[in-house]
Amino acid sequence: MSGQGSGGNVLAALCSLFVPGLGQLLQGRLIAAILFFAITVVGYALWWLIIPAIIGAIAHLFAILDAARFKSYN
Repeated sequence: MSGQGSGGNVLAALCSLFVPGLGQLLQGRLIAAILFFAITVVGYALWWLIIPAIIGAIAHLFAILDAARFKSYN
């Protein structure tokens, strides 16, 4: 994969916009994908408790930004 700002990172960020962690999965980062997905889904599922929903929203935003800014060092 190319460096930061590449078309692959844009696609990964768009994927994470719709499904948290999907962008990381496309980049080959399975653990990050699972963590982002789990934290976001649990946070959104507990929306009535307010604080978990805020944590879920922050995790979702961070998943998008992380996918967009990822730089491979291969």
